[in-house]
Amino acid sequence: MSSDRRFLIVETGQPVPSMRRYGGFPHWIRVAAGLSEHDAVVVDVERGAALPSADDFAGVIVTGSGAMVTDRAEWSERTATWLREAAHAGAPIFGICYGHQLLAHALGGEVGPNPRGREMGTFDIETHEVASDDPLFAAGSRFPAQTTHLQSVLRLPEGATLLAHSALEPHHAFRWGERVWGVQFHPEFSATHMRGYIRARSGPLYQEGLDPVALVAGVRAAPQARAVLQRFVRFAGASPRD
Repeated sequence: MSSDRRFLIVETGQPVPSMRRYGGFPHWIRVAAGLSEHDAVVVDVERGAALPSADDFAGVIVTGSGAMVTDRAEWSERTATWLREAAHAGAPIFGICYGHQLLAHALGGEVGPNPRGREMGTFDIETHEVASDDPLFAAGSRFPAQTTHLQSVLRLPEGATLLAHSALEPHHAFRWGERVWGVQFHPEFSATHMRGYIRARSGPLYQEGLDPVALVAGVRAAPQARAVLQRFVRFAGASPRD
């Protein structure tokens, strides 16, 4: 992959402390996507790094975060403005969890606490009929994915296409235009990552009436979810840029 076809990974947060021995979100994303270190440039916006022009990259991937979009942190709002401009300029963009919510916010949607409560563990994602024509989701109608979130996209941006939902999350994936996607699930999470996250959140889970032991036992591999990220990389890498 030539230098002008690298991917930009916008880092919006860090994994829970107990999982940082496995690296940060950009590393997990690169491994899941099949990208080498040379294939990606990481910009840590949470710590104030400036974003380069999206025109210099094959595509943009926005990580998850423990932050909340509704807090309207300066770095988050600045990134939202950048994402809005990049999306309107035709850059291929893929947002994960916080990145999914930030994209929706940037493009005019609404984000807030999920009225159905926390979604954590391996959940079945069901695609809508329109997803059969989508370049990232055309492969199947139901697949397992790793999820962990308290906030959700409550209202999609105008013109967005809803692609998938779960029992607890009506907006698990959307496409805006022809080159921008958001997914609430974590395609970069392995089963090990998911189990570690559940254990790290065991206190709040118990307080919310959920059983972390059962959630850990229910974790499954999610190769179809990982394939969605891999398809984005292939799509963006093959997309001509004006």
